[in-house]
Amino acid sequence: MRLQDKVALVTGAASGMGRVAIRMFAEQGARVVAADVAEAALREAVAEAGPGADEVILPVVGNVADAADVQRMIAAGVDRFGKVNVLYNNAGIMPEDDTSIEETDAATWQRVFDVNVRGVALCCQYGIPALRAAGGGSIVNIASFVALVGCTVPQDAYTASKGAVLSLTRSLAVEYGRDKIRANAICPGPVLTPLLETLFPNEQEKMKRLNRIPLGRFGRAEDIVSAGIFLASDESSWMTGTTFVVDGGITVNYF
Repeated sequence: MRLQDKVALVTGAASGMGRVAIRMFAEQGARVVAADVAEAALREAVAEAGPGADEVILPVVGNVADAADVQRMIAAGVDRFGKVNVLYNNAGIMPEDDTSIEETDAATWQRVFDVNVRGVALCCQYGIPALRAAGGGSIVNIASFVALVGCTVPQDAYTASKGAVLSLTRSLAVEYGRDKIRANAICPGPVLTPLLETLFPNEQEKMKRLNRIPLGRFGRAEDIVSAGIFLASDESSWMTGTTFVVDGGITVNYF
C-alpha cells in the first residue's frame, strides 16, 4: 500500500474532499488524524470510512484557525500513533457573502483568511516539528484553480487566499527541503459537490461551466485525493514546491 506506515493529519475531514481523503488514505495504509470543527459530521465520516476505520482513524474536533486546537491535533497524532509524516491541509471555506472586491466586507475577508491561510500556516507551524522528528515528511496544501485564473463570477477573498497558499507552499519547500520535508500544493478545478451545485442558478449555467472543461465532466473528490496520495507518498520524493493542477483542463482552455 502506498501510504503504509505513514501518519497523516487531514483537516476539513468531516465533509467534501476531506471526508473522501480520510477513507482513501486509510485504504492506502495510513493512520489518520481526522480534524474538523463539526463533531457529529466528523464521527459520521469516520464511521462511513469502513469496517475497522476507528482503529486507524482518530477524530479530533478543532478549528484550524485556533493555535491551541492545532497543537492539540498534532499532539493527538503523536500520542496515538507515535509520529506524524503528512500534513494534508484541506480545510477551507467559501462563504456566500464573498463576492467582488467592492462588495465583500472586512469581516468576510478576515474569516476567509483565518481559515484558508492562517489555518494552513498554523498546521505547518506546529506540524513541521513533528515531521522533522519523524525524519521528514510531506506537506500537501489544497489551493484552487481560481488562484491561477480570473473569474467572471468573483469570490475575491477566496481567490486571494488560495493564491497566498501557493506562495506559502513555495516558501516552505525552500525553507525545509534540507530537513527532508516536501511541500506541494494541489489546485483542484470545479469538483461537483453539493456546494458547487448550489452555485448554479439553473441547468443552462451549469452546462456553460461544464463546456469549458476539455475532459467534459466536473471533477470528483476522488480525483483530487488520488493526487494527494501521490504527493503524500514516497513516489513523489523528488517533488517539492510544485503547483499540481488537477482541473480537467479548464485552466488551459481559451475561447
